[in-house]
Amino acid sequence: MNMKPGETAIGFIGIGVMGKSMAEHIRQAGYELHVYTRTAAKADELVHRGAVWHETPADLASACDAIITMVGYPKDVEELYLGERGLIARAKAGAYLIDMTTSSPILAKRIHEAAARKGLYALDAPVSGGDIGARERRLSIMVGGDQEAFDAVLPLLQRMGANIVRQGGAGAGQHTKMCNQIAIASNMLGVCEAIAYAEAAGLDPNTVLGSIESGAAGSWSLSNLGPRIIAGNFEPGFYVKHFIKDMGIALEAAKEMGLDTPGLKLAESLYRQLEEKGYAEKGTQALYKLWAE
Repeated sequence: MNMKPGETAIGFIGIGVMGKSMAEHIRQAGYELHVYTRTAAKADELVHRGAVWHETPADLASACDAIITMVGYPKDVEELYLGERGLIARAKAGAYLIDMTTSSPILAKRIHEAAARKGLYALDAPVSGGDIGARERRLSIMVGGDQEAFDAVLPLLQRMGANIVRQGGAGAGQHTKMCNQIAIASNMLGVCEAIAYAEAAGLDPNTVLGSIESGAAGSWSLSNLGPRIIAGNFEPGFYVKHFIKDMGIALEAAKEMGLDTPGLKLAESLYRQLEEKGYAEKGTQALYKLWAE
């Protein structure tokens, strides 16, 4: 299939913190955009700009050449794709199904196999970069699936991200995202502890950040979330509740592979403490609250 703007109908399911920006980039590129999300009001702005609203995912599936999904949890992905009214059952013949949710590698393989039996092409393509990366089209997109399907949808993915890599077959994108989340989990502990230490030492944390972010300690979390922590801005670029979900998937996959991940275990336990304190709907940088309080 030729993914040319103006000739291809694209469905987008899941208009959240990141999904809204991602869908808007698709629309701005000239694609015919179709949308569905559980909370219809979240799609109002896109619909006002010309997107086509659908009352159910099944209705959207029958109208689109490619469908992108960006939802919350593996159970949502499974419900959305599989079953009598799922996307696989309702999609047009030859359609491309691109799940950009951070989900289970095992589930990604099941979806790929079920789609293939129906003459559809499924890819798992989780992303990293948060709300900023989504707004600025700088997402890192990690893709699992067949090479031919990846080549076909690459023009579409390039409307949303800047670093797009096919990692291997079905499930490889999700495994790569787990590597990403494991690295972030321990890094966030360091970012929070560094800022807490700077404040305890009577230093200006902004000045400290100016010194350390360009050296060996530098990281995306330090440069982008460090200033939010210092400013007391704990609104989500990525939800605590979703990060806990991701760490749970990674821990389960690591256990299946016989791999011990002590840093990930510690981070997951601390984020669960944060959730218990009522911060599940805040951004991952809210971990700092465990030091501040």
